[in-house]
Formats: sequence, C-alpha cells, structure tokens
Amino acid sequence: MARFEMELPNDLIKQFENLNKNTTKMLEEMVREGGASVIERVKGNVPTNWLTSDIMRCLKITQPYKTPSDDGVNCKVAFYGYFINEQGVKTPAPLVANVTEYGRSNSPYPRKPFMRKSFNKAELEKVMLKVQEKYIKE
Repeated sequence: MARFEMELPNDLIKQFENLNKNTTKMLEEMVREGGASVIERVKGNVPTNWLTSDIMRCLKITQPYKTPSDDGVNCKVAFYGYFINEQGVKTPAPLVANVTEYGRSNSPYPRKPFMRKSFNKAELEKVMLKVQEKYIKE
C-alpha cells in the first residue's frame, strides 16, 4: 500500500496558531473599522443642515459584541439619545433619523434615505480585509 507524509512549514503553523489566539480580537477590530467607515459615509449622506446641528453628536457606534444565536461579532451604528433642536426643544434623535430616512405619509416630510446608502458592502469588505491582512502578516 502506498503511503504519503507531508509536513506543513513552521511559518504556516505559527501563522495558524497566531490566528487562533487572536481571532476574537481581530474580528472585533474588523467590525469596529467597518463601523467607523459607515459613520464617515453617514456624515457625507446626511442632510446638509444636520452637519451643524446637535443631532450629529447622537450618531454613535456601539462596542463590538457577540450574538448568542450564531456566535457572530457585530456592532451597531445608530442615533442614540436626545438633542436640542432649532426651536430649543429636546427631541429624540432616533425619531428624527427615522422620519428623515423613511418619511411620513401624512406630513410634508418626504423620505430622504441616508443610512441605507451608507452601507456599501464592497467598501465594508475592503476595510475589514485590510484589518484581516494585518493580523495574517503578524
């Protein structure tokens, strides 16, 4: 009977061990960088009067977290909290963002999507792969 033996190069074995140790850290950094790129795109897509408004202080990214259903690593980019609007009234930022994104049927607020346009899958993958390559080269 024929027999075949092969050894993996030590460099490759070390690379696999390093990836095994740093997988969680790498995934969290990948998600954080992807979220940061989304925030930059959101800032470019929001209505122009928002750039000088207090609502932009409510745009935040959460810490990376593990989802219990599939053990994935995620983070959220969203508007959180309240801001003082032009009339001096404390207003929930998620409500204003939602009305701007989806509009309202019974008022003069047409939909102006800015969040959905900010999630470009190809760009997110590109940013995340840069972080992955950094960990592979270590």
